[in-house]
Amino acid sequence: MPTDPLLVWFDAHARVLPWRAADRTPWGVLVSEVMLQQTPVSRVEPAWRAWMARWPTPADLAAAAPGDAVRAWDRLGYPRRALRLHACAVAIVERHGGQVPQDEAALLALPGVGAYTAAAVRAFAFGRRAVVLDTNVRRVLGRHADGVALPPPTQTVAETARAAALTPPDDATAVRWALATMELGALVCTARAPRCEACPLAASCSWLAAGRPADEHRHLRRRQPWHGTDRQVRGRVMALLREGLGPAPADAVAAVWPDARQLSRCVEALVADGLVVPLTASGTPAAPDEDPASYRLP
Repeated sequence: MPTDPLLVWFDAHARVLPWRAADRTPWGVLVSEVMLQQTPVSRVEPAWRAWMARWPTPADLAAAAPGDAVRAWDRLGYPRRALRLHACAVAIVERHGGQVPQDEAALLALPGVGAYTAAAVRAFAFGRRAVVLDTNVRRVLGRHADGVALPPPTQTVAETARAAALTPPDDATAVRWALATMELGALVCTARAPRCEACPLAASCSWLAAGRPADEHRHLRRRQPWHGTDRQVRGRVMALLREGLGPAPADAVAAVWPDARQLSRCVEALVADGLVVPLTASGTPAAPDEDPASYRLP
């Protein structure tokens, strides 16, 4: 893959994002990477700004209640990420004196930090060479080198090895290359409507040269519905609990969904995930065999 035209394109078209600013902090980068998982930039940016204004350091978040993090997460989706980020802040304070670690093994040992997030933090927070392989990068590399519309649903060892081989050897260029490849996938080489006419790699793209063949893995990609699903039910329960300052009565929770069996299943799942705490009439946590009088955030 030609590096120079990609970097020239990136220098001219990179979005101005707060977690890329010169005054960014490792904690701000880590928060952004967790928020950006399965959530578009347009929704993340205002949430990130509010989060960083409230909890500018890991110690600030670690000192807060987990429920505060869940409430502040609002409608970013997948609220377990808020709990993991809170647990991550606690671990950073306890293990690393409140400073986000640079070491890959130390990053991977933090709650909720996987291979991609650890690599992204090393690259974008500390300026270190790392193999940053997200959905956008996988798509760009798959189209350019393999001529496929979209990569396989599950990341392969071969993809990781190829990305490692393509990543420039020096730290500074490797970081720019990672950012540029991600940006190209987000802005030009998109999944549904790629703008090949604006792509700096069009001249060497195998997918474009092959006539942009259809996705060979489309039968493996199933769109998950929303209406009527457990995800929708869980979202309504979480919205109710976020809106109130105190616990929500069990009757109020029961009223958010007409199917009592489905609602019960979803509430039980939220409790198991640590996102909801069932309470007795006296306000103490309810035992598994007790009927809760109310529910609250953790």
